[in-house]
Amino acid sequence: MKETLKVQGMSCNHCVNSIEGNVGQLAGVSSVKVDLNNDEVTVEFDNQQTTLDQIKETIEEQGYDVV
Repeated sequence: MKETLKVQGMSCNHCVNSIEGNVGQLAGVSSVKVDLNNDEVTVEFDNQQTTLDQIKETIEEQGYDVV
């Protein structure tokens, strides 16, 4: 499953590393790509191992807003 989320509050490479590192550690996540220019995070994952809500929670725990 592939989802693209709108995320506010990302501005630098630290933001990219924080989101890609933490979301990438979730079970079933095969790829995470942060696009700072468009305020988007694209995630490919196995929805039998993790849910979209868990991914959103992980991003929000890093201090960013999923809209």
